[in-house]
Amino acid sequence: MPDSPSAAVPLARRAWLDRAGRGLAATALLGLLADDAPADVADPLAPRAGHFPASADRVIFLYATGGVSHVDTFDWKPALVADHGKTITASRWLNKPGAFERHLIKPRWAFRQHGQSGAWVSDLFPCLGAMVDDLCILNAMHCDSDGHDKGTLAAHCGSAQFARPSHGAWISYGLGTENRNLPSFVVVAPAAPYAGAQTWGSDFLPGCHQGTLVTPGAEPLPNLVPRAARPGRQRMELDLLARVNAAHLGRRGGDAALAARMRSFETAFGMQREAPEVFDLSGETDETLRLYGLERGATQGFGWQCLVARRLAERGVRFIELVDVGSSGNWDSHGTMADHERLAAAVDRPIAGLLADLKRRGMLERTLVVWTTEFGRTPFHQTADHPGREHHNLVFSSWMAGGGVRGGIVHGRSDDHGILPAEGAVHTHDLHATMLAALGLDHERLTFRHAGRDYRLTDVAGTIVRPILRSPPV
Repeated sequence: MPDSPSAAVPLARRAWLDRAGRGLAATALLGLLADDAPADVADPLAPRAGHFPASADRVIFLYATGGVSHVDTFDWKPALVADHGKTITASRWLNKPGAFERHLIKPRWAFRQHGQSGAWVSDLFPCLGAMVDDLCILNAMHCDSDGHDKGTLAAHCGSAQFARPSHGAWISYGLGTENRNLPSFVVVAPAAPYAGAQTWGSDFLPGCHQGTLVTPGAEPLPNLVPRAARPGRQRMELDLLARVNAAHLGRRGGDAALAARMRSFETAFGMQREAPEVFDLSGETDETLRLYGLERGATQGFGWQCLVARRLAERGVRFIELVDVGSSGNWDSHGTMADHERLAAAVDRPIAGLLADLKRRGMLERTLVVWTTEFGRTPFHQTADHPGREHHNLVFSSWMAGGGVRGGIVHGRSDDHGILPAEGAVHTHDLHATMLAALGLDHERLTFRHAGRDYRLTDVAGTIVRPILRSPPV
């Protein structure tokens, strides 16, 4: 804020701010300039070391919105097949008063063992099955809510009840970025998942850490064009603006928030040059496009999202989320589980291609890939011939790969019918704690003081799942 409304220099500064800001990508500026709260350091996006040695430098987070059925994908239950149609009393499992009967329903698809590990994967994911020796499958995940909004919020923000900073914002806050010309946190999604933009928000963290939304299409970041016809002229204008701002900063005694805002203009300017190149796939080989199941010239689809994620990762973006939601809906298969076949076919080859591409480029070792959903689906229903499944948060499946995670293992086990965890249970807080640990961040020490208390991604819970890490922190 200016020292005096009538001061000549602050008025000139306002004019320069307006001229430099107009024409920059609104998407970028939303995250870069959204917060006026004091920053911890003059440059909140500067790269920083973690609390201990990291096994990963970045995260690609694959989110299947709607609730994927664990017993039809990664959690093979022979007893569920054998007991198909039998009745169970479900009240104690669903925590609802009164006993009621439900009929067990077997998986709709066959399961097969894959790779040297022999891990079971259903026929919904044949391509991903071929990559199973790189996966760590978590078959005893559980979370606090069976509601879409709350479950999605918890999966991203660590709280099912309140909006909090998202995982990507926390990681950006903890580690900064390796490329100042691109945002530290990017979300590539044709539509928002349940809970909306809260899933990539920064909440009380400085606004520069919130996710920048990229929407697949011909112009994934519309309006990302230089304000000036000649970039050199805009560079001159920003240099002059920087000198005016520097003088203003000196009068304010080194205000950290102002210094961070000054840096944000540089990032927005850098995006005009570097971001368009990220989304230009014309230089990719035909073989690479086929690996992702992508036609040359395509600008949308999950294959496009996955290939863009690889390109963002190799350019230093710290956290990349891909939201799996298509024009034909999401994984919320209440009416018919047949939806799962169509949805799986759209993502199986692209995800396997992403893993294979990262691996052959030597990137998988330092890139943590996480696939999850808000909850699973019930292994039972009111009738044995019901075509759908309901929400089930008491146990479900997720998986991790790369970034120091042990591949070719299955951690945790649900009971014989896939209703409750039997061993190795992993809560959402535990998943977040483990993600942070791979990045060298201690989830109990990564905190932010807000409204009189210290907050963290894992709230007051969370345990690192040490058995799945090749080199767990001491």
